[in-house]
Amino acid sequence: MACTSNTIIKKPDNLIPKNQMEDLITDMLIAAGAENIKNINLERNVNYFPLIFEKYGIDSTRFKESNYYYTSQIDDYEKILRKVDERLKALKEKLDTEIKLQDSLKNDSMKNIRENFKKNFKKPLKRPLKIDSLKSLPK
Repeated sequence: MACTSNTIIKKPDNLIPKNQMEDLITDMLIAAGAENIKNINLERNVNYFPLIFEKYGIDSTRFKESNYYYTSQIDDYEKILRKVDERLKALKEKLDTEIKLQDSLKNDSMKNIRENFKKNFKKPLKRPLKIDSLKSLPK
């Protein structure tokens, strides 16, 4: 049997819709995970939650009221969290694929550089190599 809440909480007038709660919670979990990672400005411990609330046009009070209501509706909240989990797994899979592709491209380009270097410098030089000039390198 599924668990249901015995506590009845009044639905807030400004309840955040379920699909927007999924988006919001997904972004909040990503932000919470990024808190200890340096951002582009090399800053850590940045609180991204105000930016998320701004993105969705809500404030922390509205989120708290909606979250409190949904946590009292166990079945609905479980569905929301399941969808959030699916989204996070899909994002992780997408990022892992992109990282593998970048690593592959990096390795391929390094391999090409090594092969070109070996190919070009295995040939004996026709003239003496001048250390102070790049113009003397073979073409």
